[in-house]
Amino acid sequence: MAREGRTLYQSDRTSFVREEDGTGLYERDVFAFQAARRLATLDAEHEGLVFGRLDRTDDEVRYIGRIGVRDEDYEPLVIDWRARAAEPFYRATPADPMGVVRRRVLRSRGTTVIGIEDDLLDGEHADEDLVVVGEGALMAALSRARGPRMRDIVATIQGEQDEAIRAPYQGVTIISGGPGTGKTVVALHRAAFLLYSHRKRFERGGVLVVGPSRVFMSYIERVLPSLGEESVTLRSIGTVASDVVDLPGERVDPAPAGVVKGSLRMLRVLRRLVDEPLVSGPLELRVTVKGEVLTLRAPQLARIRADVLRHHKINSSRGHAEKGLLDALWSRLDGRVDLERAAFDDLVTDQASWTMFLHAWWPPLDARTVLRRLADPALVARVAEGVLDAEEQAVLAASYAGLDPVRPQWTVADAALLDELVAIIGPTPTEVEEDPTLFLADGSQVAELVTTADRLRPVQEVDPHADPHQRYAHVLVDEAQDITPMQWRMLRRRGSQASWTIVGDPAQSSWPDPEEYDRALSDLVGRAPVRRYRMSTNYRSPAEVFELATAVVAREYPAADLPTAVRSTGIEPELRRVAPEGLAEELATLVRRLGEQVEGSIGIICPPSRRDAVEGLLQPALDGLAPRVVVVSALEAKGLEYDAVVVVAPDDIVAEHSGGTRVLYVALTRPTQRLVTLDVGADAGRWRPDRSG
Repeated sequence: MAREGRTLYQSDRTSFVREEDGTGLYERDVFAFQAARRLATLDAEHEGLVFGRLDRTDDEVRYIGRIGVRDEDYEPLVIDWRARAAEPFYRATPADPMGVVRRRVLRSRGTTVIGIEDDLLDGEHADEDLVVVGEGALMAALSRARGPRMRDIVATIQGEQDEAIRAPYQGVTIISGGPGTGKTVVALHRAAFLLYSHRKRFERGGVLVVGPSRVFMSYIERVLPSLGEESVTLRSIGTVASDVVDLPGERVDPAPAGVVKGSLRMLRVLRRLVDEPLVSGPLELRVTVKGEVLTLRAPQLARIRADVLRHHKINSSRGHAEKGLLDALWSRLDGRVDLERAAFDDLVTDQASWTMFLHAWWPPLDARTVLRRLADPALVARVAEGVLDAEEQAVLAASYAGLDPVRPQWTVADAALLDELVAIIGPTPTEVEEDPTLFLADGSQVAELVTTADRLRPVQEVDPHADPHQRYAHVLVDEAQDITPMQWRMLRRRGSQASWTIVGDPAQSSWPDPEEYDRALSDLVGRAPVRRYRMSTNYRSPAEVFELATAVVAREYPAADLPTAVRSTGIEPELRRVAPEGLAEELATLVRRLGEQVEGSIGIICPPSRRDAVEGLLQPALDGLAPRVVVVSALEAKGLEYDAVVVVAPDDIVAEHSGGTRVLYVALTRPTQRLVTLDVGADAGRWRPDRSG
């Protein structure tokens, strides 16, 4: 296609381009674009393109791959893993072989096969000379070392996972299960499957994938491209609102402030905050018309404001507010002056008192400016009266104290509040130069030619009635158990007409109010059809590690959904203790030893208050291990996995998170091979189950 496109239009550049040549130029560009797009896909999928083979009872051989490939006669050489013909590769079992004798998984590097794992599914139909190699693809994959990026599981999807991946797109699909059950990677494969099976709908409408943190999104970012899909938007929960306000989305509030900001009670606080005047003291409008003094006092002003905001957003309704004021003033005049209404309006609106009053009473609002006002404890006390108690008010005000007015460092919880404010007040109006000059100022210099037409071209204004939030056809939310009620409202604006995939495990939740969470999720689901899939097998955690983790979480959360761990390494978790002054040396010794014992990644999981300190203590000891060692907080570790994990100060992890023991449960279930816990101080270790001393 690329070569053919280059032949469509040729020019020696010695003549003018004729009008009819435009068609040739356009066709050439279309051919070049489509060829480049297809070649990029083929190049991206070349590594591990074919990963499976099915030997069937009817002697047909099917090769399964990341994308479908046909020969020159359009006969299939490789079947796309999402196609219906590939289902037996994931669904077939010895009890129901689905016409498959042998399932083979191929592992390749470039064009060389470096590993083969077979499953014999139907021995009765197998030839005597049929070769069966390896210990089974799944167990072989689980034993390989972890790297800094999540791998796809397209070659080792299990039956219950495949069922969730291929579920219908309509309504809400809820995927639940304990740690290590593959919920996240199943959800990502589901996104790839939906794009394959309903390409036109989801490419046009867009797919949004939401995760808990930037670290998590970096971990999963290569999964979908490795499955042949690039048309997906990835957002951490702190940056979902980036379409309406600039957000870094990284800083996390201390637990008390995060709980207050995430509660639905903040709705009343924010609505009161928007109605709170920007100027202090009593506000009234006083104008003079032909010697008559007309005054509107606070109660009447409040009624006009309420009437306007009942039907309009504040940033798009200044004109309606002005009309309400003029109507009220006109009724006050009551015919005492012989004046036409149009002339009356002109006389009032030309007065400086009118202009000054409008600037104070109905200014254009910006969500960031409004939210920053909560740094004032007195204002917080007024807008939160009867909604938040005194302690919660103090926590809320303190969280905004000292915020940089120029470049404020908004938190993850602030993103949902800013998004809510944008929904309440509407987009901030943009100032447009009313009378642009036709000529450049004397002495000015520009780097490009500016024509009169450029200067006169109308500026595209923001539609005050348009919804500023970007909408998607499908929204996938991972680690959904940590989404606060206010964040659910933020997500719902992006998917009001969307289908949903929601992935989570209540036992790993950091949100302390399950009832409020359930109510927010119920509001999201509404009357849409709901399908639920439970992942029952823990593929990540060794049985020895998971036994400790379940003992910890079951003590505080007996209703936890505990999957079955299918692997055993024979290595028990190490429960160690160290004095505060010996922490640096102990960490260095542990990391060096673990670096020799495992081939892949090592995660150091600690409470937020110790994260920077632990990172500093480790730096001198890392040497060549630096690329393999990652220091994260317990919340940042959600959804991630490491070959070996050191959990530092488990008691502090429990104390510093609103989810308490459930957040520690997350930390304890991150390793695929070895777990070490490190209590700091002689009195530490309250988190330990009774059996471990």
